[in-house]
Amino acid sequence: MASVGLFYVGAVLFVNGLLLLGFIEGKAAAIMNLFVGTLQVVTPTYLIFTANGDNDQIILAGGLYLFGFTYLYVGIGLLADLDTTGVGWFSLFVAIAALGFSYVNFTMLENAPFGVIWLYWAVLWTLFFLLLGLKREALTRYTGWVTLIEAWVTAAIPGFLLLIGTWPTTTMTAVVLAAIGVVMLVVLIPTLRPRRAEPAPADAAGQAYTRT
Repeated sequence: MASVGLFYVGAVLFVNGLLLLGFIEGKAAAIMNLFVGTLQVVTPTYLIFTANGDNDQIILAGGLYLFGFTYLYVGIGLLADLDTTGVGWFSLFVAIAALGFSYVNFTMLENAPFGVIWLYWAVLWTLFFLLLGLKREALTRYTGWVTLIEAWVTAAIPGFLLLIGTWPTTTMTAVVLAAIGVVMLVVLIPTLRPRRAEPAPADAAGQAYTRT
């Protein structure tokens, strides 16, 4: 059941990445955030109630609330046109918690690939904190592209592979994921540069003037 939720986290991150890049209007993206946010609250609640004391399952389920609450917060904020500082500072909490869940996956759960994926999420939610909480608007395009890539690398693809039973929980998978993450963060650095303002179209007289 958690794999289904993970797959749809990919969907909402994909939509939110497009939102940050300016391809989707805010209220249009809000609906997907509410759908997936609700799923990510219902799913861990079910998993915890059916865990029968399995501490590993409870730990895994507990982490899902971080994302469920984020997407509900974003969805409601977009519909109500709320200031983003609330969800931005909550994102800092999520980023710090993600480091803890990464450690748990590397050690207690012995799941190195998801240890790396939680580090991806710690970085992404730190970017959300900087962009939405501290209003560092220069990070908008960078954060949008990171969100778009993480939608596939950390959620949609792993979720689908888990669904069909072919997700490789090997050290090599973790190494490949870590390499992709480093390359992603470096390659996207040029998006931090401000775009050149496009000149306003000149009228005929203006164009003639500039040619003389």
